[in-house]
Amino acid sequence: MIKIKQHPRIVPALTALIFAIAAAVVSQGAYASAFQLTENSAQGLGRAQAGGPAAPGDCSAVVNNPAAMSDFKTDCLAGIVSAINFSAKFYGGGEDAFGQPLTGGNGGDGGDTIPVPSAYFIHPVTERLVLGIGLSAPFGFQTEYDDRWVGRYQGVKTKLQSPALTFAASLKLSDELSVGMSVFAQRTSATLVQDIDLGTVLAQYGVLCGETNFPAQQCDGQGGLKGHNLSYGAGFGVLWKPTPDDRIGFNYRSNVDHDIKGQGTFLIPSNLLPYLGGAFVATGGHADINTPWYASLGWWHTFNDRFSAGINVAYTNWSSFKGLTIVYDNPVQPTTYQDFSYKDTWFTSIGADYKLDDRWTLRGGLAYDQTPTSDATRDPKVPDNSRLWVSIGAGYQFSDNLRIDAAFVHLFVNDAKVNDTSLFESTLTGAFKVTGNVLSVGGQYTF
Repeated sequence: MIKIKQHPRIVPALTALIFAIAAAVVSQGAYASAFQLTENSAQGLGRAQAGGPAAPGDCSAVVNNPAAMSDFKTDCLAGIVSAINFSAKFYGGGEDAFGQPLTGGNGGDGGDTIPVPSAYFIHPVTERLVLGIGLSAPFGFQTEYDDRWVGRYQGVKTKLQSPALTFAASLKLSDELSVGMSVFAQRTSATLVQDIDLGTVLAQYGVLCGETNFPAQQCDGQGGLKGHNLSYGAGFGVLWKPTPDDRIGFNYRSNVDHDIKGQGTFLIPSNLLPYLGGAFVATGGHADINTPWYASLGWWHTFNDRFSAGINVAYTNWSSFKGLTIVYDNPVQPTTYQDFSYKDTWFTSIGADYKLDDRWTLRGGLAYDQTPTSDATRDPKVPDNSRLWVSIGAGYQFSDNLRIDAAFVHLFVNDAKVNDTSLFESTLTGAFKVTGNVLSVGGQYTF
């Protein structure tokens, strides 16, 4: 039931309402930046990415270090599928803007199992020049919680997919030194859905929902936004072999500037529409999103015919995300700005390969992966925290030309604490119990 204390045209309320849409665009951009995907090689995953851009014999060099393509003397075709299982379960509660307990359940498991495919082709043109093409997904994430859960004003569904098509070239300067360059096209598509606490917003302007003096959570709406953009970046790599048994590799991939263009849609109780001043109707909008640059440095050493090992150190410039300006097509909805902060992160790993015989290779590795999120800014859209990788893998050489690789990674993730205030002044307090597993299978054929 709607109680009308006054009958104003509630244009000032639009500021708070618009921020709900702003949060949608920002969080989608944040998902591309706050969850980086490195599951582009079954070989690499088996050793927790140890060696990284220096690891030998991997067709994924197209994206992980184009300079390393110089190792290939014949064509190489590879395909990999990684199934990423991510679980996020919330424990806690919260209060609405009037200090009443937030209603709803814990959201169930907000994670999902997501397949991430990759494919590569390498072609030597001359003894010194090698070309390659690769399809991978450097960024992506997805969370979806049950309807009417306690954190519904922060997020219900978030999905981001960001595949990239890479064209690369390697030039062998000498037997010890190769360099590589790449250009890539990255298409980012995003979807976000969250509930809107219209009861709290409208109460500020004399419109009460329900029969109590605490109108929060009495008149929920829902907003959704979908958007996409195609943009471009570049990278370069170096491979140095200081000794016959040592390889040192470096790889860099640039930031990508996306102008995300999207369409907002809303589910609003029909009896509230006359009080919203033209807001919450389908409208377009756009926002500039800058995905970060990242670089990695790896070393690989061959001890003997059976045993080899390596280390990898990678850096991601998450701090480039300082804020977003969002412009809407609907003139009633003003341009908005949302500030957020991520920190730059490091990824470090160590791992090894052991050849049992001419056919079988066993792999293992450990890694520590920092999160760009913090307790001060974390929300349910990205319930992420720093994690420890434990990886195992195996490869089987069917013939001189065909090899099959598989890997399994378990992620030990610290609990992701949340003390987040929504745009509607409700506060969600608690923690997410987060776990992750990755199963990857790939094949590589040379001809």
